[in-house]
Amino acid sequence: MERLRERLPLGAATLGNRVFMAPLSGISDVPFRRLARRFGAGMVVSEMVASGEFARGDTESAMRAMRDSDGVHVVQLAGREAGWMRAAAERLARAGVDVIDINMGCPAKKVVGGLSGSALMRDLDHALQLVEATVAGAGGVPVTLKMRLGWDRATINAPELARRAEAAGVRMVTVHGRTRDQFYDGSADWKAIAAVKAAVTIPVAANGDLTCPADAPAMLGASGADAVMVGRAACGRPWLAGLIAGACTMSDLAAVDAAGFVTAHYEAMLEHYGASVGLRHARKHLAWYCDRLAASPGGLAASERAALLSAGDPGAVMGQLLRLFDGLSLADLEAVNPASELRQAA
Repeated sequence: MERLRERLPLGAATLGNRVFMAPLSGISDVPFRRLARRFGAGMVVSEMVASGEFARGDTESAMRAMRDSDGVHVVQLAGREAGWMRAAAERLARAGVDVIDINMGCPAKKVVGGLSGSALMRDLDHALQLVEATVAGAGGVPVTLKMRLGWDRATINAPELARRAEAAGVRMVTVHGRTRDQFYDGSADWKAIAAVKAAVTIPVAANGDLTCPADAPAMLGASGADAVMVGRAACGRPWLAGLIAGACTMSDLAAVDAAGFVTAHYEAMLEHYGASVGLRHARKHLAWYCDRLAASPGGLAASERAALLSAGDPGAVMGQLLRLFDGLSLADLEAVNPASELRQAA
């Protein structure tokens, strides 16, 4: 759609188009973000960064917040204490981040149990204290907010949260079309996002169940949103946001050798994390690539998949990847529809 190809100003930053790559814990790290950006995602967001840990100088939190390239650098903060949110935002602003996103949408039990993420939608007064603290700490850096529709169907309060967040200085909101109690079950309610769009004047991005370019017109039509965000459907498909935006095409993907691409991603993870940690982190990405390979005409034996994902020698893994993906392009991987794909959509 032409609308999705349009640039979107956000404070001093300008987003390249209106199809964004979501923050995904344990997935949207520096190597993955570089790939999503390479194929034309309009915005990529870091993994969720715990505000208190980051403000105190925690090394792993700093790694999650690292800049991945010269493009617009967006870091997502999570937390429950206003002081830490402000301190983390100040630290990010000093480091030159371009956009700070606030997480009020994560449904994970560990996050919600710590009264962060979507748990904040149960107490909008407290949520707004965090928004105000982040905006104050960010200074001139634009602040955005990612949320769900509400805690459950009886408490759909995303429109109110969005309205109050805009008044507090938030420059864009993203809404996942599910409540927290749904986790990722059922279908995202794109129509419900329209109430958020009607409540604010700032841009609204719709998120949830966007799995392919064909979904985008219906998502935009139902939600009235200004932009869309791709989540877990991009697992094993870091090119997906760019494909939906029209920044890359199937012809472009056909020109990319799958074996070279997958091995380069693997090598980048080893370099980023170090060989020992990188090998473990890479396995989930390799599993998603293998899911697509298994659904392709040549298939993939379960024993070969198991051997690849359990191998402890990076050199052996590289050799297996080159052999398994030999002769395939990224277009071949994109063309298939593995059984795991709908489970991944978010």
